[in-house]
Amino acid sequence: MRNYEKWIVPTLVFSVVALVLSIYAGVNAYNLKANLLDADNFNVKVEEGINAYVQKQQEQYAAPAAPDTPIEVSIDDDAVKGDADAPVTIVEFSDFQCPYCSRHVTNTMPDIIENYIDTGKVKYIFRDFPLGFHDKAKPAAMAAECVHEMGGADAYWEYHDTLFANQGSLDSDSLKSYASDMGYDIADCLDSEKYADEVDADMAEGQEYGVQGTPAFFINGYMISGALPYSAFADMIDAELAK
Repeated sequence: MRNYEKWIVPTLVFSVVALVLSIYAGVNAYNLKANLLDADNFNVKVEEGINAYVQKQQEQYAAPAAPDTPIEVSIDDDAVKGDADAPVTIVEFSDFQCPYCSRHVTNTMPDIIENYIDTGKVKYIFRDFPLGFHDKAKPAAMAAECVHEMGGADAYWEYHDTLFANQGSLDSDSLKSYASDMGYDIADCLDSEKYADEVDADMAEGQEYGVQGTPAFFINGYMISGALPYSAFADMIDAELAK
């Protein structure tokens, strides 16, 4: 056998194997790229993965215990839902672009409204805590404040529900359109960022109270946080009502 014949066969085998591996890697890379291109926003997917992990960890444990000593939490001049003289006050610090805030609005809030707010036992206040990596959260919060100025608390809460129902469409034109559908022209108010300082003040106060993420709640000054089940709220509210 000639010298080159001793190595040509192994070389060909190696080349074929390398070609197959490169094709396989290329297919996987193409699939990965396609998946990323199909996603609305890669950062959103990363955030959802992180949030899913955090939520899974939270669900392994009971709802976090509230601190022994309540703190005094201001309701500022934000919109109140419910009887102003209700014995229990819930202050929520939230973000219109936060998926777990949306989960709270969809899964938990209706029962709180039915059993506690509509029965005069709880008044509920929404305060803004737009997270830095949610680029549309602060404009949405400012838009809601514009609606509050023009239509009062009821209009604010209607707009609040609309924003969470359309969480994937919070661009400036959409924010104005939702308000227009309610009969309010917020274009000048929103474009001028009239309520930027108001939103920033909410967030600064939330940080002073110990809020680090959303949603976070203070029930008569006792803090709990996360997209917790209705039972976690009911237990704390009932305890406060029993005092």
